[in-house]
Amino acid sequence: MPPPNRVNEASMLKSGKMTIHKLPVRAWILPIVMLTSSVISVTAEPKPPLARKEPKAIELHGDKRIDNYFWLRDKSSPEVIKYLEDENKYTEEQLADTKPLQEKIYKEIVSRIRETDMGVPMKRDDYFYYTRTEQGKNYPIYCRKKGSVNGAEEILLDANQLAAGQKYFQMGIYSVSPDHKILAFGTDVKGDEEFVVRFKDLATGDLLPGQLERVTYGFAWANDNKTVFYTVMDEARRPFKVFRYQLGQKQTDAHEVFHEKDQRFTVNISRSHSNAYIFLSVDSATTSEVHFVKADTPADGFTVLYPRQQDIEYQVIHHDAEFFVRVSDTGKNFRLVRVPVNNPDKKNWQEVLPHRREVMLEGVDAFKDHLLVMERDRGLINLRIRKFSTGAEHFVQFPEPAYTVSPGGYVEYDTNILRFTYSSLVTPSSVFDYNMDTKTRELKKQQEVLGGYDPAKYVSERLNASASDGTKIPISIVYRRGLKKDGANPALLNGYGSYGIPSDPGFSSARLSLLDRGFVFAIAHIRGGGDLGKYWHEDGRMLKKRNSFTDFIAAAEYLIKEKYTQPSKLAIIGGSAGGLLMGAVTNMRPDLFGAVVAKVPFVDVLNTMMDATLPLTVGEYEEWGNPADQKFYSYMRSYSPYDNLESQRFPNMLVTAGLNDPRVSYWEPAKWVAKLRTLKKGDSLLVLKTNMGAGHFGESGRYNQFKEAAFDYAFIIKALGLKLE
Repeated sequence: MPPPNRVNEASMLKSGKMTIHKLPVRAWILPIVMLTSSVISVTAEPKPPLARKEPKAIELHGDKRIDNYFWLRDKSSPEVIKYLEDENKYTEEQLADTKPLQEKIYKEIVSRIRETDMGVPMKRDDYFYYTRTEQGKNYPIYCRKKGSVNGAEEILLDANQLAAGQKYFQMGIYSVSPDHKILAFGTDVKGDEEFVVRFKDLATGDLLPGQLERVTYGFAWANDNKTVFYTVMDEARRPFKVFRYQLGQKQTDAHEVFHEKDQRFTVNISRSHSNAYIFLSVDSATTSEVHFVKADTPADGFTVLYPRQQDIEYQVIHHDAEFFVRVSDTGKNFRLVRVPVNNPDKKNWQEVLPHRREVMLEGVDAFKDHLLVMERDRGLINLRIRKFSTGAEHFVQFPEPAYTVSPGGYVEYDTNILRFTYSSLVTPSSVFDYNMDTKTRELKKQQEVLGGYDPAKYVSERLNASASDGTKIPISIVYRRGLKKDGANPALLNGYGSYGIPSDPGFSSARLSLLDRGFVFAIAHIRGGGDLGKYWHEDGRMLKKRNSFTDFIAAAEYLIKEKYTQPSKLAIIGGSAGGLLMGAVTNMRPDLFGAVVAKVPFVDVLNTMMDATLPLTVGEYEEWGNPADQKFYSYMRSYSPYDNLESQRFPNMLVTAGLNDPRVSYWEPAKWVAKLRTLKKGDSLLVLKTNMGAGHFGESGRYNQFKEAAFDYAFIIKALGLKLE
């Protein structure tokens, strides 16, 4: 799935130059810091909104459905806004008794962080770039020093000043020109991931004339320090055009260099780690195409490297006189080839690493003297280093059986230092500088956890559940040492399982508020994700999507069987496509869970995938299927959470939405909750919380996000019948 508007990938590409596998559109891996049947008596439940307007009759392939809540899609309707606000008031009323607990957990989370802190400086030429935070402020301050990390600080941008007076704020683009004189920065104040880009003269502090609007995450400087390339969205919020712009121009004078008309594909623009090329990538879920131009001659036309070929994906990096190509032509898990820049015909390909069924070639990068390959083997990331001059190679060694590692935070090309971030369920995020020649590492900074955190007090395990077809499903788990496996423990099970995105086990200091209250926290590495490579993804998408749901159920049953928890004490959480997972497994096994947290859930699958005018839909036919084809329609019809609700008892449920969400429209969770209210039996708690000023990723600003986490945790504790303390 293509990268242009993927926040997670965009941040990786800005912090480092690793070429990684593509990320999806409706994808949101919930920060694992977030949040999983007890029955709670509630009063004055909101009246389900009836079909106050004409119900929508939908028919395809002879299957007629009536959507009584279709009218909730009208964002401009005062009646819709009032309904969402009424639901928010009801949620606040029902969780009023948790407010002291919310405040307590919030203070716990804040007490564990160094509020005034500084990131690890990133060296680029003679400058050291970094961000820092100040106590009481939500957003980072962007800075640099010249000559040494001990030099005088120069503040380039204070995001707190930019965010002043805004309900929402996100910095989506932050890029300094090659000569270090101009800063390009893009901001979003709605949560719709549409950025306004401005340019700042770093010598004077003045903003330059001209700005860019409706920009997505794709952005790159040419080497002349006055030309930039950027991507924009169409009405369906698909990055579809690339423009070349010179500083000082009006945006209307920018030159269109590429227009992708096939709605399955999105475009992105990036700068090579070598700084020699600008790459223009065109990607669908299964197919890729790369164009390139020299960064020294940005006015030249782009050249296509290899024309797209259906179901073949490839990405390119540059090293001296060669391109390295990560390509899926011989297998889904990719192989690596090299080819001369001046004669890149496929007949000149030389294989560097072959395709391997059990090992995913996840990413590639090149330094002047070293090749870096990121591989995923049995669910874990390995970093392979090869020296160009000798061909000698080695793997970076890691100390724990389950961990996550990500290269990044480097930009220099002529260096033997690789920077990566390492963490596990018990090890806080740790930034290392690794010498690729001497094989030695230096810890530059470990996330400080205030309050005396001791990793020895916690236990991390890697378990395996058996799916219904016998497939072994990995589970990563953490809990406080001394836990008794007697079935009485509360537990939170996290899942995602879509788009080939892995759910790697990382650290969360916020999560300690659950672990220290006796919770078990687990991640189910289900099919549909990329946890075990591309074939793991293939086994959980399209006409195999139900494997994701049955895998998750198998993981839950395993935790219960092994007496880590019991159904009434088991909470589950997932967001976006992981929210689809929450809806599907709750329909299938409502008896298995005590609480469900569905964050911006993609639950109205059939209606959304049938509407090609909606953002992102066409591009996702290769993940879910096109319902115009009856076999895909029937299959989606069998699991779409909204369409498969039945009158039965449900667990306690918290559902969230973002009014400005461009990935999962707010009406999906709103309609789902409305229909649930008419069908659910018993007095379990069902609450909908819509963020009226944000989008897919919830609140902006770190303190606001801490409050959101505390709210989710407090709901879970109440929903599982635990003491509110």
